[in-house]
Amino acid sequence: MDLNATRSSDHPVDGGDSNDAARETRISRHLALRILPIFMFAYVAAYVDRINVSFAKLQMVVDLGFSDAVFGFGAGTFALGYVVFEVPSNMILQRVGAKRWLTRIILSWAIVSALTTFIATPKQFYVMRYLLGVAEAGLVPGIVYYISQSFPRYHRARVLSTFYAALPLSGLIGSPLSGFIMEYFDGIAGLSGWKWMLVVEALPAFVAALLCWKYLEDDVTQSRHESEADRAYLSRTLAQDRALAASASNDQMFGSWIFWTFGVIYFLDVFGIYGYTLWAPTMIKSLGVGRDFVIGLIAALPNAVAMIVMITVGQSADRHRERRLHTAALFLLAAAGLMLALVWHGNLWLTVLALCIANAGLLSVPPVFWGMPTAVLGPSNAASGIAWISAIGNIGGFFGPYVVGVLKQSSGSFALPVSCMIVCLLAGLGLTLVLPKHIVNR
Repeated sequence: MDLNATRSSDHPVDGGDSNDAARETRISRHLALRILPIFMFAYVAAYVDRINVSFAKLQMVVDLGFSDAVFGFGAGTFALGYVVFEVPSNMILQRVGAKRWLTRIILSWAIVSALTTFIATPKQFYVMRYLLGVAEAGLVPGIVYYISQSFPRYHRARVLSTFYAALPLSGLIGSPLSGFIMEYFDGIAGLSGWKWMLVVEALPAFVAALLCWKYLEDDVTQSRHESEADRAYLSRTLAQDRALAASASNDQMFGSWIFWTFGVIYFLDVFGIYGYTLWAPTMIKSLGVGRDFVIGLIAALPNAVAMIVMITVGQSADRHRERRLHTAALFLLAAAGLMLALVWHGNLWLTVLALCIANAGLLSVPPVFWGMPTAVLGPSNAASGIAWISAIGNIGGFFGPYVVGVLKQSSGSFALPVSCMIVCLLAGLGLTLVLPKHIVNR
């Protein structure tokens, strides 16, 4: 069977019996309450360590003499390391288990993030950002794979939306925290505020590694926290879900236009996410905001809105069993927000409102989007397929901030780079609508 194959039923397992549906919901909720707090805490720590460089820039470029192009390239090199090692990381996770491998990932990036404090030249900045990407590679695709193998298919968008809520939550917490540390720790023990920020914000990752090692289980169907009857039911349900997915070989997977379209769609969203996120503090500063702490508080607002939109849309996608149009609508929302930011530029609070709209769309795409490939990929290629799509997409994590930096430096404003992001998002909208709904909405 290839990736274009259809299946015969769109109903829940065992004929859609209401008792089975209630049981499936109860088991999924119980699993989520045990697993998601660990994953969300780890992702908050990871994303704060990944993007706090956007705040470090406010002082770093002065201390070290970096241009916008140097910063954009350096910020983006994280994605290069991430992309190169995503696929092998997920394959290793499949072999050694999530508990050991995810713990290793978390410890590695915590150490690298703290060591970034010692950079002094552009080359050192590039190397440390690349190593941070290498260290963190496999975290998100590993978690997505784990969720796809642990939760029944009609609960995955909701579970993924809850997990991905850690992304705006990290901005909600990390933005004001970063601004506070940079402003009020600056000069303590002779260190700049941005150096203190990198050290302090690396510490939660060590706690996340401990939680992952202590509480995560490699196979939820063998969990001691579930009754024997529930373990058997979950195992049977997951087996039926896998049977409905396309059992294609890797050669067939790579030969499918749908597979490559998934990768390009994800690339276009990630381009926008990193193009916006890693330049957001600078955008806000360009509107006349001077204090680092105030910039952090303002930068937190779009993330609060994104959390609400993300969870609401994820619930809607599961309730209606529809992912394609939900994903397309989020691309449209993000593009509209950036268009409004161009129109309202110069007015601080109207621009912040526009950024709230744009950020909500950008950050809400991934959890709904991932419901499509995880429904299509079969058990034999789920780990590699998820990792490949994530790797293709995360190339956008390099080009997004780099292109924004180059275009801003050459044009002197954010108008041209924001327009570039809008074009990418509209392309993502169009490609999403091209996907056959009878396949991606399984």
